[in-house]
Amino acid sequence: MDIKTLCDLYQSGKKLKYLFFWGHKTNYNNHITKSCLSQWYPVQFTVDDIKYASAEHYMMAGKARLFNDLEVLEKIINAKNPGAAKAYGREIRDFDQSVWDEHRLKIVIEGNLAKFSQNKPLAEFLLNTGEKILVEASPVDRIWGIGLAEDFPKIQNPLMWDGLNLLGFALMIVREKLKA
Repeated sequence: MDIKTLCDLYQSGKKLKYLFFWGHKTNYNNHITKSCLSQWYPVQFTVDDIKYASAEHYMMAGKARLFNDLEVLEKIINAKNPGAAKAYGREIRDFDQSVWDEHRLKIVIEGNLAKFSQNKPLAEFLLNTGEKILVEASPVDRIWGIGLAEDFPKIQNPLMWDGLNLLGFALMIVREKLKA
């Protein structure tokens, strides 16, 4: 699914159920909540013998690999938190936006598939979202999120969204892969 398909479904009158999420903080008793859907959620997973501290680390590492920047790749993998990994991701040499646009969704799907498949409680949470449309209700991200906060009055209408919701759609693909 993508934003156009979702808007078409909405316009056809189909009843849509959403799960809006944004933020990565765990709660005091470490109960799994929708915060686990965030790229910044602190959970370790391993791909090709490399440990990642979050899906954001994986995404930025994938970006560095895509542009063959091994120096920045090392910094990203060792970054103390997702914010630092993201900042290093902005330092990648020979970055080409059109190349990144072509590969970014696949990289995020791969990282989240590893994240959820290696962490059973997170996988259970994701699978229990059923058929809901997963939506990153980030007011500051118009690519991975919708550019709007969850309390926006018309958030149920995807025609009003100011973003692509790529993370939400990536997570829905991961959910389908986990079902298989």
